[in-house]
This record gives sequence, C-alpha cells and structure tokens, in this order.
Amino acid sequence: MLTIFYIFAALSFFGALGVLFLKNPIHCALSLVGTFFCLGSIYVMLNAEFVAVIQVLIYAGAIMVLFLFVLMLLSSRDMKMSSNNWTAGKIIAGFLSIGIFFQIAYLFTGNELKLGPKGAYPIEVVEEIGSIALIGRLLFTDYILSFEIIVILLLVAVIGAVVIAKRKFN
Repeated sequence: MLTIFYIFAALSFFGALGVLFLKNPIHCALSLVGTFFCLGSIYVMLNAEFVAVIQVLIYAGAIMVLFLFVLMLLSSRDMKMSSNNWTAGKIIAGFLSIGIFFQIAYLFTGNELKLGPKGAYPIEVVEEIGSIALIGRLLFTDYILSFEIIVILLLVAVIGAVVIAKRKFN
C-alpha cells in the first residue's frame, strides 16, 4: 500500500510541475486534472471516499470544465504567455510558498494533530455519525464563515470572467 501511495504522490508532484512549466494553457489544465485524479486516489487510500469523490467530481470535473471553457472563450492563443519569466513577484511567491509548506509540515509533525476547533474526532464518532454527516455538520457550524468566503470568492471569479469576455466581444 505504501508503494502505491508513493506512485500517486510522484505522479501528483510531476503533474503539479507540468502545471507550472508547460507553456500551453490547455496542457497545463490537463496536467492539473491528472493531479486532481492522483489526489483523489490518495484520499481513497486514506479511507476518505467522500472527499475523493468530491475531489474528482468538483475539481476535476466541474471546475476544470469551467476553466477550459474560459480559456477557449478568451482564445489564449492571442495572449502572450510569460509563464517562464522569473520576475521578482514570482520569486517572492515561491519563497512564501516554501515558508507556508514548512509551517504546515511543522503542524503535522507535532505531538497532537488538531483538525478543527474541537480537535480530532475519534473513529468511533465518525463511524456512528457517518463521515458525510460529520462533514456537513462541521461545514455549516464551525466553518460557516470560511464556506461563505469561498462562495463570495467564486462569485467574484465568475463575474470577472464575464466582464473580461464581454470586453473581448464588444
């Protein structure tokens, strides 16, 4: 089982590198879909089947179709791609990403793993309530503010895509 995990982790890593370094945006999007499928496989190995299904349906399905639609709508061939230019902003973002990675790694290597405001739930509680019911309860009680912020962020992104598309066709 550990070997399969390492295979999917390596495929996910190389898919993420493809998103960063491929020049064609369609190839980047397809590489991101592959990364999402690998992450879904890792979730299945962690006995988080619900999260795996949501990962594949929502991210690899709906959001990537929307992303490809926006790319084709804006006809990315007309845009000049500057994905391989190393500007100061990209370098700073890289260092910030590495810093965030080390902070998250520090949190996961601590003695006690806290998954939320109430801490980790024992497996007996998850089996009794059901993981989907537990996720729903946490999402609409403890994490309602985060849920609403994500909804507003997605709404702003869709409005921005419509405004950009409208400018292009006017």
